Amino acid sequence: MDLDTPLEQIFTKLQQRQKNALKNLDLKTVEDLLWHFPYRYENPADLKRISEVIMGNSVRIWGRVQKIDYEKTWKKKMNIAYATVEDPTGRIKMVWFRQPYIAKMLPVGSCAIFSGKIAVRKPARRAGGDEYYIANPLYDIVPCNVVPAFSKEDSSRLQPLYSSSAGLSSLWIAKAIARIFPLVKADEFLPEKILEKYHLPVLQTALRWIHAPKTEDHASAAKKRFAFEKVFLMQLMRASQKEEIKKTAGIKFSNIEKLRDEFLGLLPFKLTTAQKKAINDIVSDFKSGHPMNRLLEGDVGSGKTAVAACAAFIAAKNSAQATYMAPTEILARQHFETFSKALGKAGIKVGLLTSSFSEKFPSKVFAGTPTHVSRSQLLKWVREGEFPILIGTHALIEKKVEFKNLALAMVDEQHRFGVTQRSKLSNKNAAKEGSRDPLGSRGPKLPHFLSMTATPIPRTLALTIYADLDLSVIDEMPAGRKSIETKIVPPKDRNIAYEFIRRRVAEGEQAFVICPRIEPQEAELPGEVRLPDGKSDFLKAEMKSVKEEYKKLNENIFPELEIALMHGKLTPKEKEETMKRFRENKAKILVSTSVVEVGVDVPNATIMMIEGAERFGLAQLHQFRGRVGRSEKKSYCFIFPSSYSADIFKRLRALTETKSGFQLAEYDLEFRGAGELSGRRQSGLSDIGMEALKNLKMVEAARFEAREIIENKTLEKYPLLEAKIKELRSEPLHFE
Repeated sequence: MDLDTPLEQIFTKLQQRQKNALKNLDLKTVEDLLWHFPYRYENPADLKRISEVIMGNSVRIWGRVQKIDYEKTWKKKMNIAYATVEDPTGRIKMVWFRQPYIAKMLPVGSCAIFSGKIAVRKPARRAGGDEYYIANPLYDIVPCNVVPAFSKEDSSRLQPLYSSSAGLSSLWIAKAIARIFPLVKADEFLPEKILEKYHLPVLQTALRWIHAPKTEDHASAAKKRFAFEKVFLMQLMRASQKEEIKKTAGIKFSNIEKLRDEFLGLLPFKLTTAQKKAINDIVSDFKSGHPMNRLLEGDVGSGKTAVAACAAFIAAKNSAQATYMAPTEILARQHFETFSKALGKAGIKVGLLTSSFSEKFPSKVFAGTPTHVSRSQLLKWVREGEFPILIGTHALIEKKVEFKNLALAMVDEQHRFGVTQRSKLSNKNAAKEGSRDPLGSRGPKLPHFLSMTATPIPRTLALTIYADLDLSVIDEMPAGRKSIETKIVPPKDRNIAYEFIRRRVAEGEQAFVICPRIEPQEAELPGEVRLPDGKSDFLKAEMKSVKEEYKKLNENIFPELEIALMHGKLTPKEKEETMKRFRENKAKILVSTSVVEVGVDVPNATIMMIEGAERFGLAQLHQFRGRVGRSEKKSYCFIFPSSYSADIFKRLRALTETKSGFQLAEYDLEFRGAGELSGRRQSGLSDIGMEALKNLKMVEAARFEAREIIENKTLEKYPLLEAKIKELRSEPLHFE
């Protein structure tokens, strides 16, 4: 047996639901299973008797299933599984929403350890006292012949809890790891001097301690090792990529400073000091002789587009081509119009290409006035070098799109694109081997690469996953911008907010209304449930939809105003017409989903109203808020939660107190974690690597060690480490 051995080859009696569960957890090999780390540990001695539980406490109890069944609710037809569980001291109820299969997983007479928060149901008038229950408890099936709640045996050993899936419990995973661990050896790949310097356990010991720690110190030491390892490997991979790029000849430009000054003369406004510094960083990259590989980071509304337009202008004036990829059609169209206005004065042609324009409106070009052309014609012009600048969405990385001489590739909201997608964009020259820079040098050339984000990134995150990029930060807003007043609006003040919007619209201004969903749907509040005895009702939390909200505002709240509707299911033509009506101030209120999250620029809009605000992340809420406050007018952001709790209020209050997206990003990382450092999961429980990003000292230490190895060219001394880096580089990663 080795790390590559398939799990199904070892566990030959797996049922189909267990195989499905392994697939859902992405566990295929022994290595996958050993690196499926516990998300927390529990001490068996902490188990509570049912008679000891208290309302609001998070508990673990052992119990025998006395009754279990499931039913559909009469109104919403939602499946609910429910059970009665008992131990020698009492009984308690369990309720699972939308998990009817649990009725089969926990047969009557089986025993399990249940974990969850104690809630209480108020009885009907003629019923008995309050009844305790646990909503959506986690469970691990255990033998019934031992009652661990009343035994102190092995109470010093921590019990690992693993992310599980239907058909595969945390206990099954723990037993599977215990079975295979003695039969396999993981070779150490970290340099010995690094292990000694930072007091890290060797790999085999760290694996044993992470899965079966005897003490909390063992678990902490193992976590420290794997946290350092993840960040160090990422740093090493990025640093080696950066070193390779430095060895490559970049496409050369001439008259760079002169063209920069010429571009600034085209603008009807003055750039901020931060914008000028970012442009000068790009100018230095163009002069370096190596391909630029830069991340331009700036808060919403800070003016990144003007910086990108300057870079594109320099490329176009050097008889080269530039391309700009945006994540949405709305944003791509807006950048197309912005570039056209700025660069059209200099006679530079700008094209727009999106995948959904392949039917009625294939593409657009700008040569004085926007004109519709066929998709094939635009692609022919781009391939022949007739169009120096092409803006678009993911359509830009389709095989049919080729450039004669692509010298500059730009990506907006770069965290939304995978590394593979960005790489495809950078390799779009039609004749790579024979391409030449504008000054005539032959040979393959990597285009300059500029990625941008308006989602502020915590320093530790930027140091790690963007270690191969040089960083420019625009931390200054354009002159005359006023801060946006942000308020959490309680339900009783909703009509006051509506009247405020009516007054502002009467003065000529406009408003956004954001909802989490397109179609209507109701969602039950966790912990407030109707048990299957029919004696109590569900408490509903309305999950606002744009269609319902549009109808309500149109018919009942603002019947005198023109209101527009925007969401992802509209056709491109409908989206274009809707945004045009809103930009031209014909529609006074735009009711939309998150499709307007980034880039939409309507200076006359001064009010942002966000329904169901707790369902969005802080960074996303900050993006929404950035759609207003884009002129000299005072702007407002009203936050309407659809449910309340201490955690929800604490998180939303941070938005009202913090105006900087950079501060919010640090807060969000600390408050809710940031998903996985690499892999598919981008939210929820942080893995060990992401937890490490909260430790700036660890990140800087890992960064230092990675740079030492790359700069001293000693990676080849560690063949196992070198193989690990090659393996990582072969896997496309997507950071968000």
